[in-house]
Amino acid sequence: MKTKAFIFDMDGVIIDSEPIHIRVKRDTFAHFGLHFDEKRFSRYMGRTSRELFGDLLRENGRSDLDLDTVVRYKHERYLAVLRRGEVAPIEGAVDLIHRLHAAGLPLALATSSWERVMETVLDRFAIRRFFASAISGSTLPASKPDPAIYRMSAERLGIAPKDCMVLEDTAAGIMAAKRAGMRVIAYRNPNSGVQDLTGADRIVGRMADIRAEDL
Repeated sequence: MKTKAFIFDMDGVIIDSEPIHIRVKRDTFAHFGLHFDEKRFSRYMGRTSRELFGDLLRENGRSDLDLDTVVRYKHERYLAVLRRGEVAPIEGAVDLIHRLHAAGLPLALATSSWERVMETVLDRFAIRRFFASAISGSTLPASKPDPAIYRMSAERLGIAPKDCMVLEDTAAGIMAAKRAGMRVIAYRNPNSGVQDLTGADRIVGRMADIRAEDL
């Protein structure tokens, strides 16, 4: 196997969460009276909510609102939806985690999601034990497409970036992994909006198409 470690994104790759994210963001826009052109949603997929709402507060001229308060409102409502069981794993995703782990590949999770959301997903779907590293972009100074989260994941695994394969569903995530010097499989998720996946080394439409022996 050329690949010595496999790194998963989370939203849109392990859980089909983007429709719920959009619903909760709409609720947040309405709650705080913020205007947002929804044609721009796909531009922010794979990035942190802090980036979206930071841009939005500046564009709306809302210096009266605290960014931390707005982001926390969104996160808490998304977390409540997640805990109610309204977000499901993507078909084949948990099985893929099991298969890659069984093949002896070290696994890492590198997500732009809030840390508490990441922890909830790891526990809710009983996958925590498979990951040697799990990093939330909300704990870093910059998120995807910045490569820091992927470089840190490789460092934690003790594997050179060139020997890591990443699974992503967004242009921002692909760019982050490529900037980190990694290879990328793009999962074409219809709920992730219009994404330019051409920067990936391979594009798949099903998790079952990813086989450890082909990596």
